[in-house]
Amino acid sequence: MKIIIVGDGKVGYSLAESLSQENHDITIIDKNPEALKKASDYLDVMCIQGNGLSASILIEAGVKTADILIAATSSDEMNMVCCLTGKKLGAERTIARIRDPEYAKELSILRDELDLDLVINPEQAAAREIARLLRFHSAMDIEIFAKGRVELVELKVTEEMPIIDMDFMTISKKISSNVLIGAVLRDNEVIIPNGSFVVKENDILYILGEPSSVFDFGRQIKKCIPKIRNVMIVGGGRIAYYLARNLRQFDMKVKIIEENMDRCVELSELLPDCLIIKGDGTDYSLLQSENLSDMDAFVSLTGHDEENLIAALLAKQSGVKKVIAKVTRINYPTIIKNMGIDCVVNPKIITSNYITRYVRGLTNAQGNPVETLYSIIGGQAEALEFIVHNNNAKFLNVPLKKLKLKEGVLIAVIVRKNDIIIPHGDDVIKKGDKVIIITKNRHLTDLNEIIASGGI
Repeated sequence: MKIIIVGDGKVGYSLAESLSQENHDITIIDKNPEALKKASDYLDVMCIQGNGLSASILIEAGVKTADILIAATSSDEMNMVCCLTGKKLGAERTIARIRDPEYAKELSILRDELDLDLVINPEQAAAREIARLLRFHSAMDIEIFAKGRVELVELKVTEEMPIIDMDFMTISKKISSNVLIGAVLRDNEVIIPNGSFVVKENDILYILGEPSSVFDFGRQIKKCIPKIRNVMIVGGGRIAYYLARNLRQFDMKVKIIEENMDRCVELSELLPDCLIIKGDGTDYSLLQSENLSDMDAFVSLTGHDEENLIAALLAKQSGVKKVIAKVTRINYPTIIKNMGIDCVVNPKIITSNYITRYVRGLTNAQGNPVETLYSIIGGQAEALEFIVHNNNAKFLNVPLKKLKLKEGVLIAVIVRKNDIIIPHGDDVIKKGDKVIIITKNRHLTDLNEIIASGGI
């Protein structure tokens, strides 16, 4: 597909990196020559220096024959006008990054009036992910499939768990057969396991199943702690606003620490049920005076990675059970987690996943396209949800034990109407099913691609 990306900031670069790896024809437009030089040096993309609002620049980039125009500059207004201009000039589809909470309230109107095909708000998406982590707070990460009916939960194996030195087949018999462990990270190596795989301490497991089944599994392996009721947030930006509003719906008490006085006043008006404190969130004496050690969870959301990591480490040192840090630049989440921080949230990766999923769905819209996609284990594996549309799919109604799958591919869950199926050898895939796949080092766009040559 021919894709034009306007804006070569963190989100634009991440998108270009992700989409160029999938053999799309990518053109980046940006005013900043230094940002374009980095993209030109490290990515297989075409770069054009100029204003993305300029019709002549868009035409030079090939907008008349573009399949998708993605506007990801730092200005919501520029993104909207760019998409409107691009659509008028011939772009088949347009995607806009829109971040302002005022616009967020009117997205459906904006989408219709500007003829936008997709709108993404990175801060709102990040806030939703953090809220999920706080609701199932023993998890290091949570992704959802089948409109929330299936969860993928990341859990670290600790010394008190009864599953240490137990193989997966025994876990299924003794603990729960209603979940599936789809991937394991051990010593920075990704493993797609089989039934004989033996769990070791410090393994990170990626568990799939219905939310209630996953929660029950966590309870049985002693990985559930009392419900979170008090949350401290450092940094009062957009993510903090969306997150606090979300958490209040679950009766969690929220305290926000923000340095800027004007922003404190604004937040106190927007979030009357939350306590807003003016101060430096990396000041340990301030955190102590605000009863940091009594908090159930701590989330650092300032605009600086270093401050977020320092504040998160202070919270962990104070005994806070669940600590989450926003990180935008660092590409080594595993190293950060080894520092003791429970979860790392990266808005640009969330945005990139969201748009990549949309593009893959378009790539093969007539076959069995990608419905949901998450990059997991630091990008070393993917979890994908497909919907089976094609009557001629070669895997239909064939027992799974007779299918020869490509190496590094696992059929994890089948969703059929009201049933969530953890598949075994005699199960089959039928038309209309939603199928969740875990794959290592493969970029799948269609479910047919999981079958090895001569695999049926």
